[in-house]
Amino acid sequence: MEWFDWATFVTFAALLGPQFHPAGDTATNVLQTLSVFAVGFLFRPLGGVLIGAYCDRHGRSTALRLSLLMMAAGSLLIALAPPYRTVGALAPALLVVARALQGLSAGGEGAAMSTYVNEIAPPGRRGLYSSAVYISTTLGSLAATLLALLLHDTLTPAQLADWGWRVPFALGALLALYGWYLRGRMRETPVFEAVRERPGNPVRQVLRTHPRAAVRVAGFTLGATVVYYTFASYLPLYAQLRYGVPANAALTAAVVAQVVFMAALPLFGAAADRFGRRPLLLVFGLGSACLAPLLFGLLSGSAVRLGVVMTAALLLFGCYAGAAPSATLELFPTALRSSGVGLPYALTVAVFGGTAPYLIEYLSAHGHAGWYPWYVVALCLISTVSFLRYRETKDVDLAAVGER
Repeated sequence: MEWFDWATFVTFAALLGPQFHPAGDTATNVLQTLSVFAVGFLFRPLGGVLIGAYCDRHGRSTALRLSLLMMAAGSLLIALAPPYRTVGALAPALLVVARALQGLSAGGEGAAMSTYVNEIAPPGRRGLYSSAVYISTTLGSLAATLLALLLHDTLTPAQLADWGWRVPFALGALLALYGWYLRGRMRETPVFEAVRERPGNPVRQVLRTHPRAAVRVAGFTLGATVVYYTFASYLPLYAQLRYGVPANAALTAAVVAQVVFMAALPLFGAAADRFGRRPLLLVFGLGSACLAPLLFGLLSGSAVRLGVVMTAALLLFGCYAGAAPSATLELFPTALRSSGVGLPYALTVAVFGGTAPYLIEYLSAHGHAGWYPWYVVALCLISTVSFLRYRETKDVDLAAVGER
């Protein structure tokens, strides 16, 4: 439900623009809304610092409850916020506050969730267990897409613009309460409970004792975050705006691609356990760098082509998703694990992932849409260099990871 809340914003970006910004053309309103979407990402590094440190000091389960409440609060604020025509500049200000709360939540949630799953996984199965992380986040995005499809089918455009866009935000906030209850019943990981000395400032200690590992996490994330937020998150809306693909057809293509991606994830996770993290990471990096221009070239007014492009990109990303959560966490000792991954991961996602939808729209609006695929290529090649320099960690004992 937390990632349902996060995905809902970009899914309904075209409807949010006229509600929270002054009257203007569609492209301008979408750009304004996507700039607010990017603001949420700017708060993710702070969330990575605060919730990551809280996670390493007080436990994984308590940190996960905190992050869920913050995400739900942001969604509820969007659902209840008055439009621009009623309160003027206060409307976009409330939207920014809501996205700040969601950004803080998402910045800490990713590392805390991955840390918990990896620490409860049996030896030799961390890749397989970690696939559940991206399955759950994709389920959230898929639920947002399906609800958008349902609302487009059952409501008129006027109803959607008037009040229909509020439904997913309100629903996400309410259902998050059930998630909060479930997380209250989570047991702490034995690996964390065995730690006798917990650092007073985990982030400072990470930067002092594990700077290379932190830089490696950022290098791993560069290409992956741009690929994910381009092909999994924004491409359906991009196809609608630039190629005239009908909304329902674009959303249906996204649903098919996400289902295929989720079905393949356990296979990628199991492969990472059997063959190692490094081979799968290299397949993602090199494959994405080679295919990004081709995939963009295939886009047209056809929803079928959109589905093929999204599926191909997500299957490549699946190689990363099956290997990277374990590979990055295996670089840090237990007392610094969440902070070690949380800060560099959230910072990289904020700078490159959060700005991806805005950048592709900005370049397209200025007649330079062809530049964007090469931007993706460049970042994937940088990540590939990081993968080549990575020393395999699939056989390490998480409880025994010490100073590196």
